[in-house]
Amino acid sequence: MVLTLAFLPSGLPAAPYFMPVDRFSEPTLEHYTVCYDHSCTTVVSDSLTREEWDTASQPLQHPAATAADERLAIARSIAAFEDIVGRHTGTYRDKGGNLSGFGQPGQLDCIDESTNTTTYLRLLERAGLLRWHRVLERSTRFGLFIGMPHTTAVIEETASGERYAVDSWFLDNGQPPYIAKLEAWKAGGGPEK
Repeated sequence: MVLTLAFLPSGLPAAPYFMPVDRFSEPTLEHYTVCYDHSCTTVVSDSLTREEWDTASQPLQHPAATAADERLAIARSIAAFEDIVGRHTGTYRDKGGNLSGFGQPGQLDCIDESTNTTTYLRLLERAGLLRWHRVLERSTRFGLFIGMPHTTAVIEETASGERYAVDSWFLDNGQPPYIAKLEAWKAGGGPEK
């Protein structure tokens, strides 16, 4: 974890939580970056074949009838991205949370997960496949009663302005991310609650 850039009043490092995702690249199918090994210690360039893109984007290829339907399709698409990219990078072994696979190669913490998920969402957005949502910057929750700081990717429903956490950190690689209203997520929400 980077401890030298900026600190929060509690003494926790702020840099990984506030680092802009596009610091790495503006993603295209031919070139995007993914990171892993906790707080983006390892950053690698990757690309998708047309077949891989078709697989990852397939859940969103047909227009969703509602914003809620599109969020379900987004979850399936992010799971497919994780599966494909996991085979490219060795992150297919990633275990949900921080403790299960701690210290093993290719593990992701919430900084890695939120950065990569935002990259995948931007690829989908750039392809015009998000009809009900737009991609925002990541968000971090803090607090005495919800544990350590935790960061997630974020989408916004364009009609209502409602924001949603798209949090792939909780479950193993290739599982659909937890998607919930951002305010509930900031209050400590997760799939187990």
